[in-house]
Amino acid sequence: MSATFPMNDDAPRTFDRTFAETLRRLDPATDPRVLDAAERAAFAIAQGHAAFDIAGEPDAHDLRAALRASRWIDTPAPQDPADPALPLVLEGDLLFLRRYREYERRLAQGLRRIASASLPDAEAAPIAPLFDTLFPPATRDPHQARAAALALRHPLLVITGGPGTGKTTTIARMLLLSMAHAIAGGRALRIALAAPTGRAAERMAESLRNAIDGMRNDGVDATLCDALPRDAGTLHRLLGTIHDRPRFRHGPDLPLAFDLVVVDEASMVDLPLMCKLVEAIPDGARLVLLGDRDQLPSVEAGDVLAAIADAATTMERDAPVAATQGFGGIRVNLQRAFRQSDALDLAPLATAVREGDADTALALLRSGTLRGVDFHEDVADPLAPPLRDVLLTPWRELGSVDAANADDIAAALALAGRARLLTALRNGPQGAIALNARIEEALAGAQRDPYFHGRLVAITENSYRHGLFNGDLGLCLRGEDGTAVWFRTAAGLRPFHPGALPAHAGAFAMTVHKAQGSEFDTTWVQLPRQPARTLSRELVYTAMTRARNALHVCASETSLRAALGMRAQRVSGLASRLRGA
Repeated sequence: MSATFPMNDDAPRTFDRTFAETLRRLDPATDPRVLDAAERAAFAIAQGHAAFDIAGEPDAHDLRAALRASRWIDTPAPQDPADPALPLVLEGDLLFLRRYREYERRLAQGLRRIASASLPDAEAAPIAPLFDTLFPPATRDPHQARAAALALRHPLLVITGGPGTGKTTTIARMLLLSMAHAIAGGRALRIALAAPTGRAAERMAESLRNAIDGMRNDGVDATLCDALPRDAGTLHRLLGTIHDRPRFRHGPDLPLAFDLVVVDEASMVDLPLMCKLVEAIPDGARLVLLGDRDQLPSVEAGDVLAAIADAATTMERDAPVAATQGFGGIRVNLQRAFRQSDALDLAPLATAVREGDADTALALLRSGTLRGVDFHEDVADPLAPPLRDVLLTPWRELGSVDAANADDIAAALALAGRARLLTALRNGPQGAIALNARIEEALAGAQRDPYFHGRLVAITENSYRHGLFNGDLGLCLRGEDGTAVWFRTAAGLRPFHPGALPAHAGAFAMTVHKAQGSEFDTTWVQLPRQPARTLSRELVYTAMTRARNALHVCASETSLRAALGMRAQRVSGLASRLRGA
């Protein structure tokens, strides 16, 4: 049986304690149980939850009564706004900070609005021949074909699937069908492609360009192919950031000017951002969410994709849907496993990890029969011989890049994404910070320049002024004019002075959370020597599925079994709210 643990077990923050203390100071008669619950509701946000669940408390009945009686807590009907003068909201057994309860309520309301839109009749457009070209009856994958067909008939579609199930291929064909359908009806179709991070958006655009070029080579009308977008951006860019403001340019009062919005890596989108995106979708437009429901949830509060997918009507047959359940969203789960590459056979291992089957996962790792997968059992330090040179070789090549040659720089940035060491921890000897420092010392020596030639850095916070976003990868290069850090941005290759960069960190090793939305030719996964509360099957699954051609797993049987026995579940009321419960 698997256990469920919070995403971290740090002590409450100063903010959480100050919040509760402020309530006590404003009303010294406030019940201490209410103050404690208020502190825990605030701390729940830091742990990634949307609310504090009181159901598991030993005195839940009495606590519930105390909360309902408190002057600080509102208890509105699920569909009604909460009192803006009160900081907390109690719904059932969930105690929310009011702002996060409102995000959930508004998100559910927005999803219902999108799902209820009327679309032009898909059957009226003569696109059946194109559909059969894209999905030949003799070889078509029924799940992919179903997803593409449903996208024409339903305004809110969730497409989920693991690695190698053809999500990008499905989206490319769905976009082509949607464009053909619009043109046949004499309508324009404005399409936006977006992802939570710059790296994920870049991957999305590259994959879609390759898929569209492949369809063109297969004889699909070049005019249709040319009409599709070839670039993707971050959700923040799509919504329009406003410098030094927490809100976006686009929202309910200024909707996006698009007819179809496709969001990749939707499992990474947190509750506030998804709420703001949904509210910016114009009436009558379509929204397609694409992601792996079994990956780690977002770093910030919420597990939004999982909640939406769980509440949507899952389509398992080709029959048309006369009426939908719940909030009206439709989900298709892609299931057929396509190989990620000729060099990597990851599907059996990914399935065992996703299902928490430690016996099968260990047997597969130990068998040595999986192409491209190497299990370094009981290795706690990949920087020790004999693995040291194998790990460092891809990064040593970065030291020979010519900083005066733009083509060299572009090639080096592509090379920089070839390998990454992923860890479950940020701090400690096996954490990303310490591992980065050791890798940098191995590459450039103990007395190295902080921004030595060939160092990789990753942006850790969005900076709209610089046009750099969380997860963007930079390469430090020394040229005639000194050292610059080069990034691939929406405006192309750009150099930045190290001192002018927004918050950043070394990027040879990173936490699994930071690696979401990225893929690497070679992925190293390092699990802690001892079981840690940060471990979960979702973390291991997410880490392993970052590999494109080769996977190295450094772990003990104890740590792997402990990880696969834990679930990274979040407290949220969104799925129940969408179901109308």
